[in-house]
Amino acid sequence: MNAEARTDDSAGILLVDDMEDNLIALEAVLGSLNEPLVRARSGEEAMKALLRRRFALVLLDVRMPGMDGFETAANIKRLDQTKDVPIIFLTGTDDDSGFAFRGYATGAADYLTKPFDPWVLRAKVSVFLDLHRKNQQLERLLARQRSDYEEVSRQLAELEQELADPLRVRIKELRQLLEKR
Repeated sequence: MNAEARTDDSAGILLVDDMEDNLIALEAVLGSLNEPLVRARSGEEAMKALLRRRFALVLLDVRMPGMDGFETAANIKRLDQTKDVPIIFLTGTDDDSGFAFRGYATGAADYLTKPFDPWVLRAKVSVFLDLHRKNQQLERLLARQRSDYEEVSRQLAELEQELADPLRVRIKELRQLLEKR
């Protein structure tokens, strides 16, 4: 599936956590943003969801069984179609302080500890949603400009052809006249 087919203004937010309570809390905090919220209970589910549709943002738990958050983030950043999706890591307060460094090194845009302030999380997510919308506008503008450029180039080529053909015919006539003399 190409990027154009996956583009829409309400790309949504991918919530990745293996704990049901955490997913419910995230939905409660972010529901007022009126954006699609998609759940994934593992890194593997997250990757499948990212390949099926476009997301404005991924909220990713660090500690999960199987593919943990760092491995999931590395896989997200490795793929061309998902590498630009911002990731906010969410983790418990008792986690190792080196986790934040590792999260940023993996490509995270931000790193929050649980329990998080709902207002702060909603504000951060809103910023990423605004950035996503502005990127979508820029992509549409660029596509329109590219289309306009191609149309002008096509018209210019047609005009050059029209001008070149009569000139070529006239040169041929002049050569024939010169050959007769």
